[in-house]
Amino acid sequence: MNSTEIESLFSIWNDALQTGQPEKVTALYAEDAILLPTVSNQVRHNHAEINDYFVNFLKKGPSGEIDESNVRIFDNLAINSGVYTFSFSDGSKVQARFTYVYHHNGSEWKIIEHHSSQLPEPV
Repeated sequence: MNSTEIESLFSIWNDALQTGQPEKVTALYAEDAILLPTVSNQVRHNHAEINDYFVNFLKKGPSGEIDESNVRIFDNLAINSGVYTFSFSDGSKVQARFTYVYHHNGSEWKIIEHHSSQLPEPV
């Protein structure tokens, strides 16, 4: 696995957002994944809680684009952190810092940790 392949995992995740189906997004996370979402104060600890977040988030019609990506790979773990911008169906945008930690479970990469926080300073 190289950095380009790890970066492509974001495209898979973003494509899942475009389906409008929270289950498709949730399926990209490990069963015991942790999600620290952009537009919710609640830490999500499992598929049920992660799915609940995406039920509401997907109603906003989000589409993400990576502005800066920094990939590091360690055996069966990979980390991608940087900045992305989400555009929503109402025309609004939010720029946020992100960290995805992926684990290769022997057959596929799953998100085990996802932290997203809105940038605190106006851009």
